[in-house]
Parts: sequence; C-alpha cells; structure tokens
Amino acid sequence: MKKIFIVCLLVLGLGAFAKAQDYNTGIGVRAGFNQGLTVKHFISQRSALEFLVATRWKGFELTGLYEAHARAFNTDRLKWFFGFGGHVGFWNGDNVKWGDPGEKYTVLGIDGILGLEYSFIEVPFNIGIDWKPSYNLSGYRGFWADGGALSLRYIF
Repeated sequence: MKKIFIVCLLVLGLGAFAKAQDYNTGIGVRAGFNQGLTVKHFISQRSALEFLVATRWKGFELTGLYEAHARAFNTDRLKWFFGFGGHVGFWNGDNVKWGDPGEKYTVLGIDGILGLEYSFIEVPFNIGIDWKPSYNLSGYRGFWADGGALSLRYIF
C-alpha cells in the first residue's frame, strides 16, 4: 500500500510540470464489462490510434482502433470521437450462458467506437466514456453491444 501511495505522489508531482491541454499519447485503465489497459496515440491533430488489452470470460482480447476526434459542445479540452477497428480474442466457455463448458474460443471481429473524453489542464490525466460495439466474424459469431467503458489515462 505504501508503494502505491508513493507512485501516486510521483505521478501527481510530475503533473505539476506538464501541460495537459493537448496530448500526443495517453496510457491508462479501462473499466466496464471488459476491464483492461488502453493506449491512445494521436497520429495527427484530429486522428488517433487506440489499442486495448482487455480481460473477460476467463480470457483476453486485443483490439486496435482508428479514431477521428473533434471539439465537443464548443468546450476546450472536451472531444467527441468515433472510429472503427478489429479485435482478436481468446475466451473460455466455462460459467457463461452462451458458451459450451470446457470449450475454448478464438474469435476475430470488427469494432466500432463512439465516445467523449476530457483532458484536465491542472493534472496530466484525461477521462473518457465510450460505447464500443463489436461483431465476431469467426470463432463464436455474433454481435456484442455491451462494450461500453470508462477510461482514465495519464497523458504525455
């Protein structure tokens, strides 16, 4: 617990020297039905690549997304975004209604994303909320509409 407290103090201390209005790269956590890590990197002023590693159903999923960003509601540091991409997942069918017990699933699919994010000026963090529906093309085929999440990122 003491180590976590010290790391938090260091991160906040670094924030005193950072300008968080615009950022190039953000690394953080994503919480929803799929919990995991998020890395977002801007490749231009209005477009970004986001990579997700998430856990779910005793397995994990890797997702890559291309996103277009624009200012939202005429508010500084608030952006809305949308995009598309793909995923590969490795799931376990145990203890879920849709799967076969003992069955392992490798899925490939396509994803969409729609969301809002706000970058704080006082500290180098941003917070975002999004909806990320997906469709599995192979493995366990089907549409999954429950991909929404809340993300918190440290931004550079």
